Order: sequence, then structure tokens, then C-alpha cells
Amino acid sequence: MTAQPRLAGSDPVVIFRARDVSKVYGTGDVAVHALRSVSLELYEGELLVLLGASGSGKSTLLNILGGLDLPSSGSVFFREQELSGADASVLTQYRREHVGFVFQFYNLVASLTARENVALVTDIAENPMTPDEALEMVGLAQRRNHFPAQLSGGEQQRVAIARAVAKRPEVLLCDEPTGALDLETGKLVLGVLEKLNRELGTTTAIITHNAAIAALGDRVLRMSSGELVGTVRHEQRASLEDIHW
Repeated sequence: MTAQPRLAGSDPVVIFRARDVSKVYGTGDVAVHALRSVSLELYEGELLVLLGASGSGKSTLLNILGGLDLPSSGSVFFREQELSGADASVLTQYRREHVGFVFQFYNLVASLTARENVALVTDIAENPMTPDEALEMVGLAQRRNHFPAQLSGGEQQRVAIARAVAKRPEVLLCDEPTGALDLETGKLVLGVLEKLNRELGTTTAIITHNAAIAALGDRVLRMSSGELVGTVRHEQRASLEDIHW
């Protein structure tokens, strides 16, 4: 796979804008400050890596961007739509129309085939791919009629990715998508995410504790103790062949 220059030579479109976002769980002596005045922008079509140790605030930030949680203070916008302070119905519609999620654990329905798991999303989306089209994109067309127990971990994760992208989301948010996988299987999954970002233009954020993955991103935001502590922009993404952990 040839690494490609990204986000160069043009003014990128801001798809997410967060300003002074904090998240506090609990009160008083037991308060946990998961995020502390985080400000960032996420650009249309980019592949962003959020890098940090467990407990650094990565998942909390991703959940707020994805409309799964609200900040305690600060503002979050998706394009011109403010998410901070939005009610549950607005956030549900936002998630349904704009966001695909991929998690460390695949969350497939054991009693449904790969195709049927993807159809759970395509049946309710406005302009979806067919389940077969989505499975073809992740290289699993020939496994469409297999149940999760008949699939490897990497195949199950690819079904989960197909399910996430089948509704053609503008944003794909991935929380430790390779965390339960070995090196070769993890690289296969990362290759699928990179392909979808490149071919569909889906804005993609991958959170990970694995520093080796960072080189695949257009940008890397490093988090520690709920704060953004560093940013790196890559003129070219690394190729998967150069990634090892």
C-alpha cells in the first residue's frame, strides 16, 4: 500500500469543533476529571489518531463527539450543529444520520448471520449500502451467511466495520478497534479502515494506546490525564507494511 499525502495544499473543512470541553464524573472529593479544557478541530476526510494511555480521556472525548455523552462544560459543534446541551432525541437523530461506531468488542448479535447483523443498520438508514455491498467492501462477501461463532476475531471486527459504514456515515469513530486482535489481524482491520477513509472520504478517528498505529494518521493528538498534550501532522501516512507492535 502506498502512503498518500493528505490535507495538503488546500483549506480543509472543519467537521468537528470543540472548545474548552471538560467532563467531570461525580462531585466533591470523589469527582473524576475525565477531560480538562480540551479544544480541537477535526477535518472532513482526514484520518485522525487519538493516542494515550488508559484513563487519558480518549474514550470520553470520542463519546462526546459521537453524541453518546455530553460535556460538563465547553462547546462541541458538528458542522453548524451544536451537540453540547442537545437533548436525547436530537443526539439520537445525529448518531443515526451522521456517525458510525466501531468498538474494541464487536457487539454482534450471535443469532444473526454477518449479513443480518449489517442489515440491522441498513433497515433503518435513509440511503444505505446493501448489506452485501458493505461486506464486499471489508472483504467478507463470501462469509455473509456465517454466524459470529463461525468467524475469527478479525472477521467479526470487519463485520462490525461493515455494519458501521453501511449507512454511509460522514464520521467513523473507532475505539481501540485492534485492541483484542493480534498483529497481523490488527493490521488487516486497520487496512480496512484506511481503505474506507481513502475511497469513501469518511472522516475517521481512531483512538488507541498503541503508539505504533499513530503513523497511519494524517494527524495524531496525544492525550494524558484528560488533556491534549501534543499534536503531530504527517505529510504522508505510513504504509501498513511499516507498522509493527
